[in-house]
Amino acid sequence: MIVKINTEYIELQQFLKLTDWISSGGEAKIAVKKLKIKIDGAEENRRGRKIYPGSIVEIENKKYEVK
Repeated sequence: MIVKINTEYIELQQFLKLTDWISSGGEAKIAVKKLKIKIDGAEENRRGRKIYPGSIVEIENKKYEVK
């Protein structure tokens, strides 16, 4: 699935909200600990992690390509 952003980067917590994994920013702290998240093949648990165009984000084995 392709996710388009109009900024230089997007933070993981914003990405989770944009892709409907969470409904509010407050849920991000819990979600990053419970969900299996990988960014460019590396496991990630920091909600403020910056995601840039060209990155591949995998959440619970569902892949997203950031453009």
